[in-house]
Amino acid sequence: MTNLTISQANQTGISGLVSSAESGEEITLSRHGRPVASVVATHELEELKRDSESLRDVALVMARMATDSGVRTDLDQAMDHFGISRTELEDEIDAGLHDL
Repeated sequence: MTNLTISQANQTGISGLVSSAESGEEITLSRHGRPVASVVATHELEELKRDSESLRDVALVMARMATDSGVRTDLDQAMDHFGISRTELEDEIDAGLHDL
């Protein structure tokens, strides 16, 4: 990995930065000693996006597994809990208050 200041990156030029990224080099650009941007090849960025999506999916599955008590609620139980009857729900649906 190469670390460059913004001034150094400017001297290298966009073509030089792109060539380095294309060859697999990861370039970090810093301003006032703090990293602010990276130049990476497009295929690397696409791979990172895919990995991020996969990790998000895995985290969701793990959270569901960790919190699933196995108890299921049917519609009648839910309506009873919220104090609504089947007739009231059907009337609301007929009135267009709910999208199905």
